[in-house]
Amino acid sequence: MLAINHPVEDFSLPSTDNATFALSANVGKHLIIYFYPKDDTPGCTLEGQDFRDHLPEFTKENCIVVGVSRDNLKSHQCFKEKMQFPFELLSDENEKVCNLFGVMKMKNMYGKQVLGIERSTFVIDAQGILRKEWRGVKVPGHVQEVLDFVTTLNQ
Repeated sequence: MLAINHPVEDFSLPSTDNATFALSANVGKHLIIYFYPKDDTPGCTLEGQDFRDHLPEFTKENCIVVGVSRDNLKSHQCFKEKMQFPFELLSDENEKVCNLFGVMKMKNMYGKQVLGIERSTFVIDAQGILRKEWRGVKVPGHVQEVLDFVTTLNQ
């Protein structure tokens, strides 16, 4: 189970850059990993655009941003190109990393209970330590809140 101020278990997922993204390969940079329910849906689009628009500020703070959902790489690639996201989207079709981070929740969809991703964001520092988590995220203002937090990591 994940815990604040404890190391995060290494993980790897296929990425839109036709490579495998591994946590261990990104030591030395802070990682912003945001989990979102589905490509090309209104809330997920707005969240991704907000991360895109603030990416220069995150980069200045020594951060990498990645988005994760259960969509396949083809869907991710189309979404990334359409929205011009300058960061990678990771495909977790088997929910391995979603389960590691505990983001799978029962949700109501058109009156039915379905298992889906609860919109969540995690900050892992340059040494691989979980420093902050946001669960049940509401999109407006969220990315600025994440940016405000990561600026404290470099002080």
